[in-house]
Amino acid sequence: MFVSVGDVRLFVDIDGAKLVPDGPVLRERPTLVLLHGGPGFDHSTYKPFFDPLTDVAQVVYYDHRGAGRSEPGPIEKWNLDQWADDVQALCDVLGIERPVVFGISFGGFVALNYALRHPDGPAGIVLAGTAAHIDFDRSLDMFERLGGAKVRAVAARYFADPTPENRVEYLEVVLPVYTKRPQDPDGLARVRPNAELSRHFFAGEVKTFDLRPQLAAIRCPILQLHGELDPIVTIDDALELADALPPESRLVRFPDAGHLLLTDEPDECRRLIREFVLDAAAAASPV
Repeated sequence: MFVSVGDVRLFVDIDGAKLVPDGPVLRERPTLVLLHGGPGFDHSTYKPFFDPLTDVAQVVYYDHRGAGRSEPGPIEKWNLDQWADDVQALCDVLGIERPVVFGISFGGFVALNYALRHPDGPAGIVLAGTAAHIDFDRSLDMFERLGGAKVRAVAARYFADPTPENRVEYLEVVLPVYTKRPQDPDGLARVRPNAELSRHFFAGEVKTFDLRPQLAAIRCPILQLHGELDPIVTIDDALELADALPPESRLVRFPDAGHLLLTDEPDECRRLIREFVLDAAAAASPV
């Protein structure tokens, strides 16, 4: 379905009931809002992973403005502040109070900024393969370590000049290094990409954003999941993020996982997310 958040309509899909029969009452489940990666990809590849979590939560998927099936809106609003505000606007329209927000990669950038701009919004945040800023020199070193000089050269070319031609080469040569397990080709085929959105972000804000100075002000619990073999958001980036977050935040490291943690470590990630969602929702519920 499409939900208007002001100047654009976002494509939204909801899996799982909010209220479930429990004897003589309807018991309320927490809501988990998924912020997909990219930018320029969509929510579709995440459904097989999150479907089992509907036994404990209602899962809300949506495509960021400009991505997937959502409307693009004006290009000047393709920025982290607007994407963060869209999370709050969507929750307001749908009547979602105190969601647990899951942000992976680019979606994690949005999740962190959402928590900063709307501090009373989330009941908790789960971050996977994300950071408060990106150090591309570290990324290139890791790409070379994992894939060799060619992978480094192709990545460097795209980072410097994210043209459509360089993007095609990047997806063919570099993307396979992101994960330790083979990616599902059917899942990738279902994605509705927006190369212009990716170009816009990689040519601009991804090189300049840095949320670290503000992150200690976040008021909700945070679970940070990160693969030590992540080439695009390195483990050093993750450690810098962990240092900037409130001290009660938790970082879980996966020694043999890359950027796509939900592919490399699905069972453990799902267990940790389920546990966190229930704990965060319980802590946020009124006594």
